[in-house]
Amino acid sequence: MGVKAGYLLLSLVLLGCEMTSPDKDAPDDPIAPRLASIDRLEAHVHTLAQEIGERNVFRPRALDQAADYIQSVWQEQGYEVIPQVYEARGVDCRNLEITLAGSQSPNAILLIGAHYDSVHGSPGANDNGTGVAALLELSRLMSTAQPDISVRFVAFVNEEPPFFYWNNMGSMVYAAMAKKRGDDIRLMVSLETIGYYSDEPRSQRYPPLLSLFYPDRGNFLGFVSNLRSRQWLRRMVSTFQAHSDFPVQSVAMVEWVPGIGWSDHLAFWRQGYPALMVTDTAPYRYPYYHTAADTPDKVDYEALSRVTDGLYGTFSALATDPGS
Repeated sequence: MGVKAGYLLLSLVLLGCEMTSPDKDAPDDPIAPRLASIDRLEAHVHTLAQEIGERNVFRPRALDQAADYIQSVWQEQGYEVIPQVYEARGVDCRNLEITLAGSQSPNAILLIGAHYDSVHGSPGANDNGTGVAALLELSRLMSTAQPDISVRFVAFVNEEPPFFYWNNMGSMVYAAMAKKRGDDIRLMVSLETIGYYSDEPRSQRYPPLLSLFYPDRGNFLGFVSNLRSRQWLRRMVSTFQAHSDFPVQSVAMVEWVPGIGWSDHLAFWRQGYPALMVTDTAPYRYPYYHTAADTPDKVDYEALSRVTDGLYGTFSALATDPGS
């Protein structure tokens, strides 16, 4: 190892970073046949990003339409939808929650979430129409399951600026409420911008220092956590690899590194819950991030279906054998 590489590695250790490599013993092929529907995933993204379009407090009617759409899909799947309504900038905003009750430990919760608002000026196909599409497809696939612990799906409002990081962010409101009522959330997983992949060299970028240790092709799904959640990160990655051959990279890192806390999992870290993000790395890969060009035609729906399928196997396994 050269002096420069050694210095960078030492810097990463000092920063507090844990990197995990793909499991060499993971199967070459998915264990189960494909279950996630490409057509349904594409239809969800199309509805949110093209038919409804930009959706945020600056366009409250569209924000309501998006919430109504998610609620109607969940009701059609047989769930009872519980809204959490609060006011932000004079607009009534809704987090939406459904729960598949656990048969053995119903008070223990695996929470899967995605934000449905888009940033000002963008229709938000990948950010975060893809996360919501996967959320809706996962809830459909799991609707007849009988998990040991409860599986809760939450569609969050107001993740994007000007709310990101502050108290009126939908997940901040939700996580504070969950803590106050004593919800036993064993793990929260944020589905964030998961529909863009590329095999082109130099299609992937990283926060400072990480490019030395990770591939330059943006063809993988990223799993990201803080250091306190790293045991769950290891477990989720290994479980995903047992159910999918989709490429994976992961990192557990201090929260202030750019990108590490850039989604709804941050709200749950603040309340002391273990949480992680599943992502295509958003601005570090996606050239249309937070622009008017984030449209449904940019999404790789075949890859999105493979990712959703792997997550379905992962969440089903974690909800059946949750551990501590």
